[in-house]
Amino acid sequence: MPHKFRKTRKTRGSRTVGWGRTGQHRKTGQKGGRKVGRRKHLWTWVLRYEPDYFDKRGFFSPQATAARVINVGEVAELAATLQTHQKIHQEQGLPFLNLNELGYNKLLGSGRIEKPYSIKVMSYSKTAARKIKEAGGRLKSLSQVDNGSTEKPTERNTKEKET
Repeated sequence: MPHKFRKTRKTRGSRTVGWGRTGQHRKTGQKGGRKVGRRKHLWTWVLRYEPDYFDKRGFFSPQATAARVINVGEVAELAATLQTHQKIHQEQGLPFLNLNELGYNKLLGSGRIEKPYSIKVMSYSKTAARKIKEAGGRLKSLSQVDNGSTEKPTERNTKEKET
């Protein structure tokens, strides 16, 4: 259709341009495509294109922290990197790695380790402990360092210590 026959040509100069009383077709009532109406007139669109739009389940726990883990196989690479930068020291004849200071809080048992290391970490798996001990190294958890032992105090333990 040529420009001169369009409806807007006829409504030039009118105040409301065919939208009735003043104020209609101006504010948020006409903006259907801007995430409004997802529970009303755009409900069928939500069902078809975004079925998980309102699917919010559970809750977010503010206490939850993501565990930074490292495998036993990666410890040797990490130690080699630290040794090139002279950031590793000896403790009782073994290279000492404090994985907590390096940003890791759990040691897992995947991979191989040939050299013995003395490692301090927040927590570790049974396989990681077995592999480190088989290589001739030592493993300390932070609970052992803080308390001196991993044994939980009970009434029986405290009575034995008192006598």
